[in-house]
Formats: sequence, C-alpha cells, structure tokens
Amino acid sequence: MITVSVKWQKELFKDVELDMTQPPYVFKCQLFDLTGVPPERQKIMVKGGLLKDDADWSTLGVKAGQKLMMMGTADEIVKSPEKGTVFVEDLPEEEQVIAVGHTAGLFNLGNTCYMNSTLQCLHSVPELKSALIKYSHSGRSNDVDQTSHMLTIATRDLFNELDKSVKPVAPMQFWMVLRKKYPQFGQLHNGVFMQQDAEECWAQLLYTLSQSLRSPGSSENPDDAVKALFGIELSSRVHCHESSEESSETESVYSLKCHISHEVNHLHEGLKHGLKSELEKASPALGRSAIFLKESCINALPRYLTVQFVRFFWKRESNQKAKILRKVGYPLVLDVYDFCSENLRKKLESPRQILRNEEGKKFGLKVSEKSSVDKNSDAQMPDAEGSSNGGGDPSIAPMEEGEKETQMTGIYDLVAVLTHKGRSADSGHYVGWVKQENGKWIEYDDDNPKPRVEDDITKLSGGGDWHMAYIIMYKARVVSV
Repeated sequence: MITVSVKWQKELFKDVELDMTQPPYVFKCQLFDLTGVPPERQKIMVKGGLLKDDADWSTLGVKAGQKLMMMGTADEIVKSPEKGTVFVEDLPEEEQVIAVGHTAGLFNLGNTCYMNSTLQCLHSVPELKSALIKYSHSGRSNDVDQTSHMLTIATRDLFNELDKSVKPVAPMQFWMVLRKKYPQFGQLHNGVFMQQDAEECWAQLLYTLSQSLRSPGSSENPDDAVKALFGIELSSRVHCHESSEESSETESVYSLKCHISHEVNHLHEGLKHGLKSELEKASPALGRSAIFLKESCINALPRYLTVQFVRFFWKRESNQKAKILRKVGYPLVLDVYDFCSENLRKKLESPRQILRNEEGKKFGLKVSEKSSVDKNSDAQMPDAEGSSNGGGDPSIAPMEEGEKETQMTGIYDLVAVLTHKGRSADSGHYVGWVKQENGKWIEYDDDNPKPRVEDDITKLSGGGDWHMAYIIMYKARVVSV
C-alpha cells in the first residue's frame, strides 16, 4: 500500500491510499468518493497513456508520493426536496378525496345495500347536489311536510359528507328519516331489518326531493329542479280496436321501463316494448270494460335519463318478487331519437348535426356541407354540459347561473349502473357502479369502493347469478347556442 497525490481541476488531494494488489477500478471508486466523478468518466494519466480498469499496477511504474493527473466531470449533486414527501393519509380529508379519485363508501347498517347503491348513483349528479345546497338557504316551503323537509336536509348533509371524506360514512341520520317518511323501509323479520327494493327507494327519494326542491312560484308551473334533471315527458295515444275510440294524454315520469321477454335481447328492444301497453278500462261507446292499447313516445328529454329493467314479478307460489335472469345488453352510448315524437325529432336535427360535425373534426373527417343547422345559428359544442328543464321547448336545456343555453341531441352517455345479485328483489345484494368526473368507474359495494374498467360495466347485463343491471342512468350530450 502506497500513498499518492491526485490533481483534479483546481484541487489537489494528498496522501490518497493506493492498494497495488487491487485492480485500478477500486482506486477509481476511492476517487469517486473524493471528487464525485464516476469511474467511467475518470481519465487518469499514467505511464503509457490512460489508466484502464483492469491494468496491472506493476507494469505502470507508479511510485509512492507520485502526483497523478485526473480529468472528468462530477455528477450533479442531488438536492434535497424543498418540500418533504407528503403521504395521502397526511393530507386534509377533502384533498384526500381528490388524490384518491373518488368519494367515500357507505356502511351497511343491516340490509341497507339497496339504499347505499341508490344514494351513490344519485350522488354522482352534480346539479342535484347544487339544488340541495341552495335548499339550505331557501329553507322549508309551507307546502312541504316536516318529514319530507327532514329527508331533504339529511340527503344534503350526507352528500356533503361523502364529498369531503375518503373513509366510509355511516348514513344513520338519513336512514332514520327515510324510515320515518316511508315506514315500509323499516320492516323487520325476526328482529332484523329486511332487504328492500332499490327501485322503490330510488323512486320515493326522487319524489320527496321533487316536492322539496320546487322553487317558489306559480303553483301551476313551479320550478321543479328534480323534474328538470330527471323528468321525461311522454305523449301517448290511447285507442280501442273494438270500439274505435281514441284519445291522447301526456304525463311526466322519472324513468323509462325496459320490459323483458323472450324477444328482448337488447335495451333498445326492451324500451320499444315498454312504450306500448294494454289497459283495461271502461268504454263509453260499448257500455262496458274493453282493452285499450296505449302507445307512447318521448316529447321532452331530461338531462339524466333513467331506465329501469323490469326484472321482478310477483310469484304467487313463493309469495315473493321473482327475478327474470335473461341477459339484456345495454350500450355505453344511447341514442333515443327513435323513441321521440315527430315534433321533438325535428327540434333535435340541428343539434345532432352540430354534434356530428364536431365529433367528425376530432377524427379529422371532412364536415358535411349538407347541414340542417340554421345559417344564422351560432350553436357550438359547450365547454361544460348543460341541463334539461323538462319544460318549455323540449330540446332546450336550462342553464345554471352563468352557464350558456344548451340544446339536447337525444344522445346519452352511461354514467351509473345499479345492479342486483340474487333471485329476489327483497333479498340478494345491491351495488352501485358510478363513472367519476375523471372518466374512471368505481364499484361502490357498501363501504368498499373498488376501481373498475368499462369492460366490467358492460358485463352487468345478466344471464346468470352475477350482478346484473337493474337501474341505469345516462347523461345527455348537449350543444351550446
């Protein structure tokens, strides 16, 4: 072992130990510790040229006290981060929600998955949450009963809690008020709360909110926030083949029905069946009851289109709601143009052409010169999607404050699926599958949210004992004007 000095740039390192029994690469590693220059970048001048990693020291004539010259650039010194590492669990809860990418799950309080799945699907509607926040400022209206007011407040508070939490939330207050308002959800069997039908919970909750969230105004035409978001106006022709009697009627519903039979394999076919029905009622012309055929079409579209798969029917033998397991496919993008009235179809033509043109541009396609858009129209694709008001012009969607006026196109994107697993509506298990604002899907299985992909969603069409779609919700594609 000898010592040498090494000159590198303006620095001179004295008494550097050199073990001549070790290969030169070991010496280069020592110099790396001193200078920060990696061995592969070091150029050390010795007798005969540059020092190689595997050279034999005995042939190089290096002596004790000798000065060696080294060239090479040091690695940049890694600076410690200005901010220390912050773990997700150390963030404030509201920031955790953003980091995780989804909101909290809901604890099952005892066969309450029907309620949890319903709440998660409706919680995904930002306009509904906005209406609930406004309700806190307006307060209870005189024509809203106390329990409806309490249920609306409980819904608002629960949605607010879900938005601010990543940890599971116990919806105890909401459940207590729901049972008070609708005692059927408090039914007991052997001291245990019974499973209930999620569709009944969905329908009852929307009905209550529709009563509470009406803005003060004319009693004949109140501003109904729920009807604006979910209301579907149907125009029906009712006629009797036997007597040739005919009448027309309009009604507003919160969901379309997909009827399931051996002929139905897809949602489109089921909706077609659902818009036709037979009624038995009194016929003034015949002086007795007769069969009337009711044929309906959509006359005004909602911002959020809800479809219920009619999977359950009352089975007398078992005295319970039995389930139709038949597989019925449904699309991620639904076009309801074929189910609309002639009047509504005409009003959808221009917005649909605008939408086609804009989507064509995205793919670099040439825009069709033949367009049904009015030359004076300044309609364009919106930066943010609008909402439907279920009133006035059926193709015009109303805006929130500061939002552009929008028009419906009749095209919808799937945003939520409520599934049922089991053989009866009053047993089994309900789960909510919700598309987040970032485009990702989350399966809300009570208090255990799990990320999913689109392929998982399309597999919920039935045909076995796996989860199958019972209620699905679509969001309208709109264009702004």
